[in-house]
This record gives sequence, structure tokens and C-alpha cells, in this order.
Amino acid sequence: MSSLAARRRSPLALLVVLFLGLCFTGTAYAALQPSAAPGTSAATVSAEDIAAGKKLFQGNCATCHGANGEGVPEVGPSMVGVGAAAVDFQVSTGRMPLAEPDVQASRNMANVKFTAEEITQLAAYVDSLGPGPAVPDEEWLDLEGADIAAGGAAYRTNCAMCHNASGTGGALTRGKFAPTLMNVEPVHIYEAMLTGPQSMPVFNDQNLTPQEKENIIAFLKYAEDGGNAHGGAGIGSMGPAGDALFVWTLGIGVMIAAAVWLGRKAA
Repeated sequence: MSSLAARRRSPLALLVVLFLGLCFTGTAYAALQPSAAPGTSAATVSAEDIAAGKKLFQGNCATCHGANGEGVPEVGPSMVGVGAAAVDFQVSTGRMPLAEPDVQASRNMANVKFTAEEITQLAAYVDSLGPGPAVPDEEWLDLEGADIAAGGAAYRTNCAMCHNASGTGGALTRGKFAPTLMNVEPVHIYEAMLTGPQSMPVFNDQNLTPQEKENIIAFLKYAEDGGNAHGGAGIGSMGPAGDALFVWTLGIGVMIAAAVWLGRKAA
């Protein structure tokens, strides 16, 4: 027993325990890490598409993101591991290539520089640098069988604090903003949830399942068609906060006027 106790106190025992712990942690992470959702990625396109995408990247993106997508300090982030969905979202909405330096890249459909095929090729090349979220399958974008009520509940829990209750956007700190979600393509809403652009958090399939994402999109389309309007003045569809501000401003004005009138009458 004394010999076993002595070996336990040996400095080598600590190294063995650390080694075994690292091996266990690495194995567990590899087994349990979330996988990219099925969709468009480098695994589903040809080598020719990836080669074409590389040429597009080097001609249009390398200045800010590096010749091999490694990023340029204080200019553009690394593209390794961002995935096809991030590229499709940024390029298909005209946010990239960035027209000019700004606090936040805004959606600008007039700034879309590439065809759908070129965007697919560019996304395939970036995905080949390191796998990331894939462009979602049509299965989650057709909104067939989506639960609008469940989508509204999920939206109010996860999204309304920034995009407001009606999905029309809102201000954030330091000049940033949560953009409106009205008249946005379902695929771009889904990709935004997957990739977390700008100040938005990432909602992977462990945070929100594909079905929950589809439900949220269905709710937003329902709101876009006027289903979330419940009568009265719309006030820009800014939701309860805007309504409360209007009522408070009107109410305090009426009370001040009444106080002045009563004061003069008493005098």
C-alpha cells in the first residue's frame, strides 16, 4: 500500500491525470459538437465550383479578408469556419462587398454584385476553408405546416427585445441597429439565425431547432401580411413601447393642461 501511495504522490501521476483528462475532453467534444445543418456546402458542389469561387474571392474579397481567407487585422475577419450560409446571407443581401466603412453593414439589394450561381460558388469556396453553417434546405423555408402561434412565442422570447414585437427593427448601442424583418426572404432570416451577423447572437440547432426557426419565419410573414395588427393607430408598427409612449405623451399633456386650467379657475 505504501508503494502505491508513493506512486500517487509522484509528479508523473499529475501529468498522467492531465493527459487522460484532455483526451476525454477532446473525445467528448468531437462526439457532441453540433454538426452543420444539411444544405449547400462544399460537400455538395463540384471542384470546379470551388475553383471558380476562389477566383471570385481573390478578385473581390481578398483585399479585406486575405488572399486565403485568413483575415486582415483591423480590416476584415477570417473567413475560415464561417460557412456557406454566412456568405450567402452577406452577399445575397448586398451587405458585402461593403460599399464603404460604417458602423454596421446594411441590407442593400441594389449592391448585389453577383449572380445566384456565383454566390453559390463563392460560398462553396469559403466553406472549403473550414466547414460552417450550410445554406438551409428548402424543407425549412416553404413554411408548410409551420406553427404561427409557436413561432410568435419563440420570436417574443428570443428576438423581440431587439427587433421589437412587430419585427420592424430597433436601435441598439453605439449607432448599431436591429434591422427590420419585413419583406426579407425566408432564407435570409434563417441564415441570420444560423450565423449571427453584426450584433445578433447565433441560434444554432441546439438553441432553436430547424422547426422552431421555420415557425418564427412563418410568424414574421404573418405579421408582414398584417396579421399582428390589432386595430387602432399603427404608429409605425413599433409595438407596445411605441403605443405606451404615445399614450403617456398625450396623457401627461392632458393632465398638465387640466392642472393649469384648474389652477386658474381656483384663482
